[in-house]
Amino acid sequence: MNSFDEKYRSKFDDLSTTNISDALDALNLRGATYGIRPMWHTMTKVLGEAVTLKMTAAGLTKGKNHLGVKAIDAASAGNVIVIDNGGRLDTSCWGGILANGAKMKGVNGVVIDGACRDIDDCVECGFNVYARGAVVATARGRVMEESTNTMVQFGGVQVRPGDIVFGDKSGVVIIPIERLDDVMGKALELYKKEEDMIKEIKSGRPMIDVDEKYNYEKMLK
Repeated sequence: MNSFDEKYRSKFDDLSTTNISDALDALNLRGATYGIRPMWHTMTKVLGEAVTLKMTAAGLTKGKNHLGVKAIDAASAGNVIVIDNGGRLDTSCWGGILANGAKMKGVNGVVIDGACRDIDDCVECGFNVYARGAVVATARGRVMEESTNTMVQFGGVQVRPGDIVFGDKSGVVIIPIERLDDVMGKALELYKKEEDMIKEIKSGRPMIDVDEKYNYEKMLK
């Protein structure tokens, strides 16, 4: 078990990406991505330290390895592979072979600013895939790996190797590793306030009274 798993993983059990997004906003940090969702509704949350993969267009300069192979090799159990394919939806950059290889390595999932394919294979092997969409077209001859474990852009957010990736049905957030304690502290504080609000609403207290008590509009101040 690595240091992230020992100190932090269990703290995410009750949290959502929206709690983290609100905490990032409160701390004036960029980390909320957009448009990247789980590829099937029964998928579990994805959480772990980032291993990054940057794509580029295929052309006369050829790649030495099929895209994603080096990222899987570099990953440790519990990591999340983050793929920057510039949001492209016309070609895949992840499929069933890679999903099986990553699953065997213990990778927690992949998040893709772009499209994937072989969804049935990913479901069958139980590997988490978050992406902008699915497409049947292969990456071969269309895109190739530019770099592995370098800084990338993902859904409008900067991601570096080792930053924390967290995804659920609402989407994906990125936490800068050096601000993890600050973000977690704020997220847990906001989670507790929201749970208290829900408890009072379910007890029958009028919404207007609950809103006035907790001042939800200014909760991030």
